[in-house]
Amino acid sequence: MWSAAELLIAFVIALLTAIITTPIIIWISKKCNLVDQPDNRKQHQRAVPSIGGLAIFIGIAAGFLYLQPEHPQMTAIIIGGIIMLLTGFLDDILDLRPGTKLLGQIGAASVVAYSGLVIEKVTLPFMGTVFLGEYVGIALTIFWIVAAANAINLIDGLDGLAGGVSTIAFISILIMAIMDYRVIVIGLCVLLIGATLGFLAFNFHPAKIFMGDTGALFLGYSIAIISMLGLFKNVAFFSFVIPIIVIALPVFDTLLAIIRRISNKQGISVADRNHIHYLLLKNGYSHRQSVWIIYAFSMFFGAMGIVVNNAQLMTSLAVFSFVILGIHLFSIVCGIRSRGSIISLFHKKEELHKRRLK
Repeated sequence: MWSAAELLIAFVIALLTAIITTPIIIWISKKCNLVDQPDNRKQHQRAVPSIGGLAIFIGIAAGFLYLQPEHPQMTAIIIGGIIMLLTGFLDDILDLRPGTKLLGQIGAASVVAYSGLVIEKVTLPFMGTVFLGEYVGIALTIFWIVAAANAINLIDGLDGLAGGVSTIAFISILIMAIMDYRVIVIGLCVLLIGATLGFLAFNFHPAKIFMGDTGALFLGYSIAIISMLGLFKNVAFFSFVIPIIVIALPVFDTLLAIIRRISNKQGISVADRNHIHYLLLKNGYSHRQSVWIIYAFSMFFGAMGIVVNNAQLMTSLAVFSFVILGIHLFSIVCGIRSRGSIISLFHKKEELHKRRLK
């Protein structure tokens, strides 16, 4: 167990390393032309360095060398993280095909799953703890890691958004880890928070650098891993939805995107401008206001996850109702109207466009 002073030192190392490294990454990106060019779908009006996730990773690595956290599957976690990071990096510089990109993500998740770090059980209301079979656990683990990585990647559309939402998730999980005495999760969260905050100093609007898929996929992977090390180990009611509550907005945005693209007979990987952050902009909110609105709702869902983590059944049901209400309220803020059914939240692109023209 680390002392508070050691954790603070590790946090400062990760923070300062990211702060020092990010300008270097910006310089290298410009020299090598590794920049994100503006187009009609993106918000920025100039070329911006796009591999900032490397700075986050280096900051975490520096703090990791000091803290030296130990876990039976730590080697697999590191290898999986590097594979996910490289997948995002290659996509940033080569624009990989969706299938190739997905293959890299599955590869990263598979390394972790086959090392033995799997979701072994879930706790269901009225049923208690349900133990999963080996293959079901592996499949669910791979799905969860890939889903979390893509959820953070999809929400990475405004300056500071993915980094801020991820930091809020890490802080929420850190609080739960402290309450549950999950030592390894505490250490990793401290490193992730420090490095991400250091990068965010250069990523807030107007951003000097983007994290790119390099950073977004890695942060989503990290959220999935630390939730498996801590939250899925709990025996509280609704434990299987706690990580989903913590990143409720990225998950909500991902589900919207999938349903929207299927309903429009488009490929799931086809990019568009109907993500929740774009809808906020179209509803009249400024760039910064849109980001802070999502931050505020993310903090709400993080708080709900903390409450559910140690709640009994009735409290969990009540909190779950608040989560649904929060999603509904956010959909109204975004301009997605409900007509009394869940399906009506998912309008086709053309219907959304008609509403905005009225």
